[in-house]
Amino acid sequence: MPILTPNEAQARLQRLPQWKLVEGEIVLESTFADFVSAMDFVNAVAEKAEMAGHHPDIDIRYNRVRLALISHDAGGLTPRDFELAEAINALS
Repeated sequence: MPILTPNEAQARLQRLPQWKLVEGEIVLESTFADFVSAMDFVNAVAEKAEMAGHHPDIDIRYNRVRLALISHDAGGLTPRDFELAEAINALS
C-alpha cells in the first residue's frame, strides 16, 4: 500500500478532528469514566483491528487510552491507518 504524502495525510486528518499527527503517527487520546470503561473501548478497538488486519499501538493508563496508528510495514501513513481510525471513531 502506498505511503500518503504529508498533504494527503493532512487532508484525511481534517475528517478526524479527534486524532492528531504526532511524530509520523496518527494518535487518539481518550479519557473514560473508569478502568472498566477504558477496557471496554480497547476490546471494541481490538475487534475492529482484527477485522481490518491492522493493529494500533495501545497504551492504557487506568481510565486513559492512547491509540497510535502507522503502517510500519509500509514505512509511514497509508489509507488503512485512516480507515481504521474512522472505524474506531464509529465506536463512540
